[in-house]
Amino acid sequence: MTDDARGPMIPAPADPDAWPAWRADLESWRTKARADLGYDGSRYDAPEFAWARRAYVCGLVMLFDEEFVEARTGEFKVESYVERYRREFGGLDALCLWQAYPRIGFDDRNQFDHYREAPGGLPALRDVCERLRGVGVRPMLAYNPWDTGTRRAPGSDAETIAQTVAEVGFDGVFLDTLGSAGPDLRQRLDRARPGVVLESELALPLASIADHHASWAQWFDDDETPGVMRNRWFERRHMQHVVRRWDRDHSGELHMAWMNGSGALVWENVFGSWNGWSNRDKATLRTMAPIQRRFADHFAFGAWTPLVPTGVEGVYASEWRHGEATLWTLVNRSDRPVRGSVLPLSADGATRLFDLARGIELDHAELSFGPRGIGALVAMPSRSVTPTFTAFLSDQAGSWTETAGIDRLDPMPVRFCATTAIASTDFAAMETFGPIERSLVARFRTRECGEYAHAAFGNSGFPGLHQERSFSRPFRSAGFAVDRREVSNREYETFLQATSYRPRRPQNFLRHWPHGRPLPEDLDRPVVFVDLDDARAYARWAGKRLPTEDEWQIAGEAGRLETGTVWNWTESEHDDGHTRFSLLRGGCAWKASGSDWYADGGPRPADWCAKFLHFWPELDRTATIGFRCAVDRENSDDF
Repeated sequence: MTDDARGPMIPAPADPDAWPAWRADLESWRTKARADLGYDGSRYDAPEFAWARRAYVCGLVMLFDEEFVEARTGEFKVESYVERYRREFGGLDALCLWQAYPRIGFDDRNQFDHYREAPGGLPALRDVCERLRGVGVRPMLAYNPWDTGTRRAPGSDAETIAQTVAEVGFDGVFLDTLGSAGPDLRQRLDRARPGVVLESELALPLASIADHHASWAQWFDDDETPGVMRNRWFERRHMQHVVRRWDRDHSGELHMAWMNGSGALVWENVFGSWNGWSNRDKATLRTMAPIQRRFADHFAFGAWTPLVPTGVEGVYASEWRHGEATLWTLVNRSDRPVRGSVLPLSADGATRLFDLARGIELDHAELSFGPRGIGALVAMPSRSVTPTFTAFLSDQAGSWTETAGIDRLDPMPVRFCATTAIASTDFAAMETFGPIERSLVARFRTRECGEYAHAAFGNSGFPGLHQERSFSRPFRSAGFAVDRREVSNREYETFLQATSYRPRRPQNFLRHWPHGRPLPEDLDRPVVFVDLDDARAYARWAGKRLPTEDEWQIAGEAGRLETGTVWNWTESEHDDGHTRFSLLRGGCAWKASGSDWYADGGPRPADWCAKFLHFWPELDRTATIGFRCAVDRENSDDF
């Protein structure tokens, strides 16, 4: 195949004397590759797809993110979320609403159920999409093709995606773990809704560019001398979003996007692990994005000359000619500030010269770059300097910030949400322990959501996942008691009859009880379809509390608990302001099969922990999670 000869990133020679021959080779390769494929780019001419080539800044939001949704009320905070990204990053053009991984797999609900059971269901998500479009942001659906081990939808995945896109109003489909989609999905989307863009995660093959208007440029490697993104060079109207989600320094991604006239993915809440952008990188994108939007036709249709020589060491430039204006995008590859005359340009009255990054007019092409900074120059006739262009310059001047070294990036603190301890002397049907002082070793499967805190994979692409990871923790208790078995349906029904308890958000509450009563054969089985608050309500009524995860482990390792049927809630709720999570113990009888991306399932030993990200009550209530209670021991000796 033609694209086998070139990787997704085409490197450039370090020697400037070799650049003209390199550019000529790029031109001849593109001509031959298009001919070999019989390339037809007519889909890019369709006006309904035009939005994709202008979608320079794409975000990815975890649909449970507390900044985006108030889970306890179900209120989506679309406008405030988008406003922060406008203020800090220069705005969003598209937003992928990520719904399932890494939670999917704790029960049999599939990826589409995670959309259906969002607060307010699909009608509420349709409202979210309309509100996003109302502030200029195109919503995208996330598709996980590896989700084959949960319950099956009536139709094929392609049918279900198209149906969801039509019902909710998504404008794009992100293809998780895929290099491209099959023709069936493209055809079904075209029938469902006009202008739905397909965007691949993996490197998109040339043969698929014709009907995939976007792709990720994920973990692309570049040299000191900036190279060319193959797909961007092949089809200038194809949008690529550069992304290295675990990196703390995003300047390399931004340089790649800037030199290639392409876009960037902003992703801070990475599957429940916070990896926020530095102020320096935010400032860079905040400078870039408005320029990219205003000069979008330069990047999509203009004559692109990669690597025009500059007069400053470590500074590289691309040139873009379109109409009467010539644009240069420049990057400083060094970690030091740079100032100098970068191109042999000067204003002469008929032609005016502007520094687009700082929003100022220049006499000569002299620019100032911060460490790893960017620059932008445009030369245009005086008659092209309109009032709207002058207003644009003013906006750029008002938002421009001198980029310094990268900020110190501290992870978002994870706060433990403690509850009041309850003391009791009623130890019937309970196992008692303590006083105890010892170390505990808890085991996890390494996942992108992290364990006790955020995952931190450094500047790694494709981090090592799914291995076992252990944590040693000190444990000290004056004494406690834990129920031998989980609370049963019979006991929970007694609680409801005594209290008339009803959760504020009742969706899926005790879903397994037909007509509001447990089946006779289920009376003594563990109650399920209760979320953490539902379990706490019962425990308070019973004069008890939930056991901490450490107490649960002590009792489980002693072999004195009935386990393995359902996971158990523990009093281990944590929150960082974006992601709320709890730690489950005990394992369950059900296990999703077919992919390592699923959450943990099956029976588990007492030292095993599963990190459970809270979404909202509808999804937190599952068929595989119950609970047991604990109390503090009274009159225990101090130690």
